[in-house]
Amino acid sequence: MPARRAAVADGPGAHAAGGRPLEDLAGTHALGLEPLRQLNDEVVKPVAVAATQGAWYSQWRLVSLDGSTMDVADEQANDEAFGRPGASRGSSAYPQFRFVSLVQSGTHVLFGTRMASYATGENTLAKDVLRALDSGMLCLADRGFFGYAMWRQARATKAQLLCKRPASTVLTQIVSAVLSSALVR
Repeated sequence: MPARRAAVADGPGAHAAGGRPLEDLAGTHALGLEPLRQLNDEVVKPVAVAATQGAWYSQWRLVSLDGSTMDVADEQANDEAFGRPGASRGSSAYPQFRFVSLVQSGTHVLFGTRMASYATGENTLAKDVLRALDSGMLCLADRGFFGYAMWRQARATKAQLLCKRPASTVLTQIVSAVLSSALVR
């Protein structure tokens, strides 16, 4: 969440990037995370207009579901809050947090973003991110986000979906419908 990117942890004694105590940052500590998350969800939306190249396919706004990790300052509070990934010689140099977002094609706006500790899986975060989809979107997703439960949740938003599937997945047609659609198991 962009409004939170400088903060390294919650609670007394937590510091923003550059060493400034969070208590000094315009009420961030007093507010907590939830109001900031709600504000971000209300304000950060896709911004493409009809003329934005790469942002549309037919009548649908193109978005991608993706996740990543980011390093945070090498401080004890961050280590406790976010954790570190393993490395060939112990653990990585910096604590990291994981995030998943919808990314608008053509503008690169990240919206619906959710963040958590490094140990939290992308699929766990994606379940909450999918709520930001709507009926005017075509969502592209990588094979890591493929699965029936996630597909059902995304389809409930009325968005169109295009998901890459793992090569090992076998889709078996069990019923054919009038419009050549198929149910798979």
